[in-house]
Amino acid sequence: MNDHSDHSARIDALSERLKSEKVDLYLQPIADEFQGEYVPESAARLRYLTGFTGSAGFGAFWANASNHLHTLFSDGRYTIQAERELEGTGVQYLNSGDVSLTKWLEQERAARITIGIDPWIVTHAQLNAWKKATAALDITWVELSENPVDAIWADRPATPTGDVALHAETLSGQSYTDKREALKKVMAAHKADGVMLTLPDGINWLLNIRGSDIPFNPLLLCYFALARDGHGTLYTFDRMFSQDVEKYFKSLNIKWELINHSFSGKAALKGKWLIDPAVSAQGFWSRAENEGFEIIATDDPTLLPKACKNAVELEGIRAAHKRDGVALSKFLGWFDGQVAAGRLPDELNVVDQLESMRAQDDRYRGPSFATIAGAGPNGAIVHYRATKASNRRANKGDLFLLDSGGQYDDGTTDVTRTLAVGGASPKMSEAFTRVLKGHIALASVKFPEGTAGIQLDALARQYLWAAGMDYDHGTGHGVGAFLCVHEGPQRISKRGSHVPLQPGMILSNEPGYYAVGQFGIRIENLVAVVEAGTTADGKKLLAFETLTLAPIDTRLVMVDMMTSFERNWLNDYHQRVYKLLEPQMDAREKQWLAQATRAI
Repeated sequence: MNDHSDHSARIDALSERLKSEKVDLYLQPIADEFQGEYVPESAARLRYLTGFTGSAGFGAFWANASNHLHTLFSDGRYTIQAERELEGTGVQYLNSGDVSLTKWLEQERAARITIGIDPWIVTHAQLNAWKKATAALDITWVELSENPVDAIWADRPATPTGDVALHAETLSGQSYTDKREALKKVMAAHKADGVMLTLPDGINWLLNIRGSDIPFNPLLLCYFALARDGHGTLYTFDRMFSQDVEKYFKSLNIKWELINHSFSGKAALKGKWLIDPAVSAQGFWSRAENEGFEIIATDDPTLLPKACKNAVELEGIRAAHKRDGVALSKFLGWFDGQVAAGRLPDELNVVDQLESMRAQDDRYRGPSFATIAGAGPNGAIVHYRATKASNRRANKGDLFLLDSGGQYDDGTTDVTRTLAVGGASPKMSEAFTRVLKGHIALASVKFPEGTAGIQLDALARQYLWAAGMDYDHGTGHGVGAFLCVHEGPQRISKRGSHVPLQPGMILSNEPGYYAVGQFGIRIENLVAVVEAGTTADGKKLLAFETLTLAPIDTRLVMVDMMTSFERNWLNDYHQRVYKLLEPQMDAREKQWLAQATRAI
């Protein structure tokens, strides 16, 4: 069993704090006040309490745990990981897709209790959903004035102060002033005095800046208030900006203030303000009446413009994928060479080697997420991250799942390849082929304008379903342009977004299959939504352009399971990969690439 005495002691201290706050239960999300996938060390409260390192979920902690179990809720991607990481903490894991908060409270016989939340890390929409779902239980909800985890966290790290850089218009394709004018039109349509933006990726996109406050996502953590007259106020943690950035902000009538969660400073909010309840903190609603402003609930107006990349952004994204494909393909050749020579690499070796190959590109800015390198059974952990303790060497007969990506100043990449390590069993090859068939079905579909990702998800699962198989994660997520590797509102999933897919959106195509304790399979390319003609009645058709360029391991393909259309798709894809990447390869690498992309 893992030694989790520190985590147990922290949870006990939290329980004592909750008793002093006179609440029975406290809900602690992974999220911080910016609602991003990654949080700075100063906001990693759930990890501090439990050791859980996943990127989604929330913990439920009791003031008196004698008759209850502290519980962590997360989705199916983290089942194996959560159970391992929580072992010995006294915290149980529940799959939020199977057990809701309401159902759990009923099981715990927890009616007529007081539940506390930090209003600055729970969104308005989430709190309302919880209140509605638990209405029959007569729950009293309390917004705490101080986060109780912060109150017991004696050595809490400082808030981030990363560097901020300008993102050139030659890369963004649109100036801040043009984007600002579009937002002013949204305000005018709602007769609003301003818009408060709370998602950092939308703000960084709007202002044409990039930051370094958190790992993997090039973001300045901030809020941004844009008034109807065009003046902007940027709210951040205490920091210094470079002279270039200060000069840029000044030229655009953008002031800077510290986040104070009351917004009662020099740029106090007055009148009617647009705020998105789905992504902004409950604290805004709680403060609105006290601070003298009214909220008009609406979708964040940067979401769709940011998601629909312009021609300049798409050009950069294609170029980034080409260079990324060179680095990844060189790595894949190296991997095969190591296996052939009997020098079987381990997971950490793979992570380091791939990183060093990507870093040879002078436009590379770092990984877009923590590389998932899983040998054998570790590949079945969907969001596995190798550590010194878990590090496993690839063995002959294993599958090796490698999910990685890069941040380049002209684009963001995300690609998964499943590799045969000296042969594979029929079970592995059949599962791989079914995943590949689903990947091709989604990659090659044409669909009418107005179609949402939730309507396409089954295309990628159909061949797995036919064999009684499935995977417990989405099929596709949105991807930014030198921004977050996971962005909305576009998504392809069983429970996906109903927002219609539009030209310029970037998504992943990543069906998979996971045999717990044995192997994992995932095949992921990024795709761009493009126009593809019209229907018979003149309605616009859309399709996917595959952006990722890297060989798919044909040694794992059961060719007799593939239709002629599927074989032709794979052969055409590999021909394109070879044509575009070969000029950047040396003689030995070209020889390997020719073999890896040969027709089946």
